[in-house]
Order: sequence, then C-alpha cells, then structure tokens
Amino acid sequence: MKKRLTLLACVAASAAAIATAGPAAASAGTGDYDVLAGGLVSPLHVSTGTGKSVLVSQDFAGKLTRINRDGSTDDLATKTPKGWEVAGSDTRGSTTYYLESVGAGQGDPAALHGYLKSIDARGGVDTIANFADYERRHNPDGDQHYGFGSDVGSQCLAGWPAFPPAKYKGLVDSHPYALAVKDDTAYVADAGMNAVLKVDLKNGDIDTLAVLPPRPAVIPKDLVVPTDMQGGTLKVPDCVAGHKYAFEPVPTDVAIGPDGMLYVTSLPGGPEGPELGARGAIFKVNPWNGDTDLWADHIVTPTGVAVTENGDVYVASLFGGEIIKFTCEGRRSQFLAVNTPADVDVSGHTLYATIDALGDPSQPPAGKVIKADLR
Repeated sequence: MKKRLTLLACVAASAAAIATAGPAAASAGTGDYDVLAGGLVSPLHVSTGTGKSVLVSQDFAGKLTRINRDGSTDDLATKTPKGWEVAGSDTRGSTTYYLESVGAGQGDPAALHGYLKSIDARGGVDTIANFADYERRHNPDGDQHYGFGSDVGSQCLAGWPAFPPAKYKGLVDSHPYALAVKDDTAYVADAGMNAVLKVDLKNGDIDTLAVLPPRPAVIPKDLVVPTDMQGGTLKVPDCVAGHKYAFEPVPTDVAIGPDGMLYVTSLPGGPEGPELGARGAIFKVNPWNGDTDLWADHIVTPTGVAVTENGDVYVASLFGGEIIKFTCEGRRSQFLAVNTPADVDVSGHTLYATIDALGDPSQPPAGKVIKADLR
C-alpha cells in the first residue's frame, strides 16, 4: 500500500497541478511526433510487440492493449477486479510477457498479489512467477534503513507525521512495475521491494539481483509533506531542518543496454520540485553480479527508460514534461517536450512513448501513444 501511495496516489494528486500549466509543445530537437493511438486510460507503459505492433498498458484500467500497424487496437489481457493493475510488458519471438498486481489493502501483506505472466501466439496465458510470495518470504530491502539517522533525537521526531515514518526498515510490499527480457531471463523492477529481480522464464524461479540504495535528501525548514491519500499535509517540525532523510528508491523501469548492463530509473519518495528538488535518478546495474552504480540524477519523475543500440539513453520525465536524451557519455539534452510522458521504448531508429498519461478522471480518456524519429 505504501508504494501505491508514493507512486500512484501522489502522481494522481499532482496531475491536476501539472494540468493547470497546460500541455507542453509537441516540437523538440528532432521535430514533431506522430500519434499512433489516443483515448487511452493511464497509459503508463509502452513496448514494441510482434509484427511492428506496439503494446501499451492502461495500468489503472487493467488492460494490456496492442496497437496494430493499421491503427486498430486489441486488448490482449484484462484484469477487471477493482485495484488490479496491468503494468510493463516485453515481447520475445511470439511470446509477450507482462505484469499484473494488486496492493496490500490496509497494510496486510497477505493481501499482496503480483505476477509475471505470458501470452503465446494463440492467446494462451500462463503464470510464470509469483512476486508477492517471494516478497513475503524474502523482503529484499528488509535490512535497509529509511528515514532519519541517529543524528535526529526521539524528542524532535515526536512531531514528525506517521507517514512517511521517521525511521524504519524496508516493509513487506511488492509492486512489480516494469520488465525487460533477454534470452531466458526477465529482469523486473519492483517498486514495492525497491529491488531489481531476475526471473528464470523456464521454471519461474526468482532471485534478487540488486536492492537499490536509499535516496537521501536534506530536509528544509517549513517543508510540507503529504500524510495520506486524501490530500492531507503537515509542516515538519523545525528541529529536523538540515538533517537528511533517506527516502526509498522506488525503481520504475528497467532497460538492457547494448553491453548487457541494466539501466534502472528511480523515483524516490517524498515531494519533488521546489521543496526538495529534482531527485529522480538512473542506476546502472550489472546483471551478472548485481553491482549498482548511480549513472545520472537530478531528473524530475523518471518513470520510463530505453537504450538504443549505440548506447544513447532516453528517459520519460513524467512531471518534467519532457523526454530526455543522454548520450552514452552521459551528456544530457531535451529530445521532446510533451505533456506527462510516462514511458519510452526504442526499436531501430524509432522512439515510442506514452504521453498525456494522467488525465482528469471527469473528462474522456486522453492518453496517447506516439512515435518519433531518432535520426
């Protein structure tokens, strides 16, 4: 539940504020984009499918939808019970892999459900791995400390809100959010576990490849933090000003580079913008031994990442209103200015992205999948 508050509820609450600024322009350094499909509900993930099709996950609607070459659409998977999400996908050969999950309700770990599933060419669906069971057994970040350190005393913290907690270790929570497949392995970014997992596609075995490190930030005076999902806030006590709070790293996407290394976007908990600054990051994870290094940071709400054959990295900055390009040397530039881009994928010289991903629930769905030429 806590990660859905961080990753989804806070995202939804911020959408109204973003919308008041109006949509970003469609033009950018490489020119305009083409719209492949519109009228989508919360299109938070995109990937290339078979036969030049494109897959889009309408997460909150619980749908995995295929956009065909002629612009028609087919729903490949649906999860209709309230609260269930269909998230990231990837295709190898004629098989498509995707994630579905539901949160832990009132903090009850037994209510967690999260799966890696596959769809074959005939539409047959198989369940490959169960992430909730794995989390309940292992809790990969269970020894990782979040919140304030020993430099902040208990008397001071008496005025800190219940959420986010003043000090705690990783809780039992799983939110499989994005994946990338190579050979017989699926790499999964789990936003609840704060971990990157390896799944053996032959037998469904799950291993923890890496737990992302906490993302500390110095707490400024008069910081206002959200305390619940209904918009409640609280000004933090003055005694915490100047001290570091270790936020959770919240992995949001994973992509495989041409050298086999993994690029993982991280959306840390807590406010962004003027309060604490742009704190999103990209980590580079070694798939052979789990070594994890910070590759780029100071990114606003990075929720999607893709890597080209020459090592350039493209990132969807959800509330930054842009798709950012990093060269393989790490040089940064804006590729496209767009409204609430949630995800990106690359195939050859074409970039696919979801935009207008967070619409007004009182209005008709307006999410889109676009493509742009990388040359």
